[in-house]
Amino acid sequence: MKTEWTPETLQAFEQDIADTFNAGKIKAPIHLSGGNEKALINIFDKIQPNDWVAGTWRSHYHCLLKGVPPDELKQAIVEGRSIALCFPEQRVICSALVAGIIPVALGLAWAAKRSGEAEHVWCFLGDMAACTGLANECARYARGHGLPLTLVVENNFKSVATDTQASWGGYPRDWLVDIEYTYELKWPHVGSGRWVHMQ
Repeated sequence: MKTEWTPETLQAFEQDIADTFNAGKIKAPIHLSGGNEKALINIFDKIQPNDWVAGTWRSHYHCLLKGVPPDELKQAIVEGRSIALCFPEQRVICSALVAGIIPVALGLAWAAKRSGEAEHVWCFLGDMAACTGLANECARYARGHGLPLTLVVENNFKSVATDTQASWGGYPRDWLVDIEYTYELKWPHVGSGRWVHMQ
């Protein structure tokens, strides 16, 4: 999908969400993106409007790049859905559970194959989720059945707040990943880096 979003406009959206959170106007957890703007813009250039995007708890950018209107996205975040965003009209579905989106994406890929339509499922997961047995099982199943599923690992080298490689003793997964990019996350795992008292 061609997009008018740039790294700078994506960052500005996320800064607005951080400012709204810091003002005490979002009374639920938020997971902010940052540092991966260029990589995502390049990946979304390959994603078609009728494709599905399955994301994690850090998916504000994914929603914007898939065409979710920014005002609609911000409203959902303010209402407390930052970590489980779903926009069926734009074919975006996300889960806050570690690796929880992968079997959902697998089911969408089965449905896409059976429908005969030219649609594809792009499943984004973090480097920690890619280490789980669930990711490996779903990837093996998708490959074995020739499902239209692309697994994208967004590697910020963290399993929540610990080093992924140290936590898992390494993570060889060449057979598992279709696309992997690395980045340094601008924000903490959750929140904005400030303590915010909610009324």
